[in-house]
Amino acid sequence: MQALKSSDQPAGPSSAPAAAPVPKKTQDGGSKASIHYPFWFGGSASCMAAFVTHPLDLVHTNTPSPKTSQVRLQMRTGDMPKNMSGTFVHIVRNNGVLGLYNGLSASVFRQITYSTVRFGIYEELKSRAEARARDRGAGRPSSLALVGIATVSGFVGGFAGNGADVLNVRMQHDAALPPEQRRNYRHALHGLATMAREEGIARAWLRGVFPNAVRAAAMTASQLASYDTCKRLLMANTPLGDTLSTHFAASFMAGVVAATVTSPIDVVKTRVMASGDHGLASALKELFAADGMRWMFKGWVPSFLRLGPHTIATFVFLEMHRKVYRKTKGLES
Repeated sequence: MQALKSSDQPAGPSSAPAAAPVPKKTQDGGSKASIHYPFWFGGSASCMAAFVTHPLDLVHTNTPSPKTSQVRLQMRTGDMPKNMSGTFVHIVRNNGVLGLYNGLSASVFRQITYSTVRFGIYEELKSRAEARARDRGAGRPSSLALVGIATVSGFVGGFAGNGADVLNVRMQHDAALPPEQRRNYRHALHGLATMAREEGIARAWLRGVFPNAVRAAAMTASQLASYDTCKRLLMANTPLGDTLSTHFAASFMAGVVAATVTSPIDVVKTRVMASGDHGLASALKELFAADGMRWMFKGWVPSFLRLGPHTIATFVFLEMHRKVYRKTKGLES
């Protein structure tokens, strides 16, 4: 007689007990989604990304190409180069390779404050939203819910990192100013102390805080929420899995979205923070008078060249943090 298949065998006292059902994995890694990662991971990953992309940020900030914005044209001396490659060569020729890292301490300090807060709050709120969604049987929070969570996180992060952001913009612009107008901050802490002493904390550290918080909210909503959404879709609809290829592709798309959303806000923020006498209303008035609505996206390409690599590096480093954490805690499988 042909042997019965295991699934056709009658149950009986001698039958082996059925194995416990294995829970299905969610679309973006299942059990990994419920892991509570340390609050500081986002800030640490952003600091690492700052080391990698700071030269691009410096060159972009000091390039007054008409394709970027009128802001940079007003901050330059007559003999300064007017494209990114020319600015790169000019900095290396006059300050050496280390000149590409002028203001790095301010950039890192900005990530320690701004990015640690926005990533930390986002991950905490997202973790709670995921728990509530699982309790309801909904699986995952919606993309719209992630956008709302990221918006709140970014707005708070913008306030937390505003002083460091003002300092970062000033230190990066210093080399573009005539020698007699340079502030010559030695490092981030010296700059913050000098700003507070000479201008007062409210006037210096909180300069442009509202447009900066709005920009941070838009940045975080477009960057973090789009990364999580793109990663989830890639893992659900491609064979890539939770791999470096997925992280790179999702972070690239997040960089495109973030550059598109924040480009006009970035132009206004830079003008307000870098100048000692521009308010939000006067900055907008001058921009509209000079270019009408066109100023909003003139700087998209150089903005993406700066923001795209930083976004990619940040999320790649963040996923490395997470992988090491899971492996250390025995959660990798």
